[in-house]
Amino acid sequence: MVDVTVMGAGAFGLSVAWACAKRGAKVRVIDPNGVGAGASGGLVGALAPHTPENWNVKKAFQFESLIMAESWWAEVEAAGGVTAGYGRTGRIQPIRDAHALTLAKARAESAKELWQGKAIWAIVPQDSLGDWAPISPTGWLIHDTLTGRMFPRRACAALAAALIAKGAEITKEATPEGKVVWATGYEGLLALSDEMGKAVGNGVKGQAALLRLDQSKAPQLFADAVHIVPHADGTVAIGSTSERDFDNPTSTDAQLDAVLARAYAAVPALKEAEVIERWAGVRPRAKSRAPMLGEHPIRSGEFIANGGFKIGFGMGPKAGEVMADLVLEGKDAVPDAFRPEASL
Repeated sequence: MVDVTVMGAGAFGLSVAWACAKRGAKVRVIDPNGVGAGASGGLVGALAPHTPENWNVKKAFQFESLIMAESWWAEVEAAGGVTAGYGRTGRIQPIRDAHALTLAKARAESAKELWQGKAIWAIVPQDSLGDWAPISPTGWLIHDTLTGRMFPRRACAALAAALIAKGAEITKEATPEGKVVWATGYEGLLALSDEMGKAVGNGVKGQAALLRLDQSKAPQLFADAVHIVPHADGTVAIGSTSERDFDNPTSTDAQLDAVLARAYAAVPALKEAEVIERWAGVRPRAKSRAPMLGEHPIRSGEFIANGGFKIGFGMGPKAGEVMADLVLEGKDAVPDAFRPEASL
């Protein structure tokens, strides 16, 4: 007998399945497209925190999840024998003007309290990082040590391997049994919108590229609204666009070329690197802009874990544990801002 069926094998679905399997539940994961076939099978993998100011439940939840990540991914990799490419390598951001410098210094002070001494937000000179440093008009950079990285499709493969090692079933087609958790990405949000008769979320397309350049020990960069993420395998991911209107969810075009151009302008060292892959996918964005976690608003005994727009892997460790508490033990610790009702 299956205790929990998770519909969807992306970041949230696999994280919930793993949390349930670790507690001894018999788990089945169903995804007709396979593991990491949607937005969770992308390239970028930036596990970046929100700014340490105006603290709220979403920022606190994400902070706890990012702090959990190192031991959580180590456990996943040990269980299944597949690397996720995780590393808490930090992040660098240029400071564009005097106002931004003042703001960055204030955030450095607030981080001391809000990040509880577990990570720092510091102001460092641009010349301290050599050619890898993004160009900064002020000559100063923000360096935080909370940001992590993993390679999304490798992370999905690592979770799948860990689940199988725990006796879980992962299949493209089967009958849902037991408690059912819907983690079906943007298509699930559209289906729920139809079911509810009102928009509860949508899909936002993103395009990214992968370059052959070994900066595996370097921090990731965020410059001119572009993520530049060195991976452990000697590649660098660059992304991404945010497109509300699109015809083809998996095509790349001139909008990605523009992202690459901004990355090259920020970090000239990238210009000579070979582009080895261009990728596009659609990420699920709930109407509330927060993850959608909790009991299904219509179907008794069913649950939703969706809407991890841009932060699905970063939220995954904590989201998985909270959902396992709810699904297996009836313990409801889901923040009110995350409940499906918040998007209704």
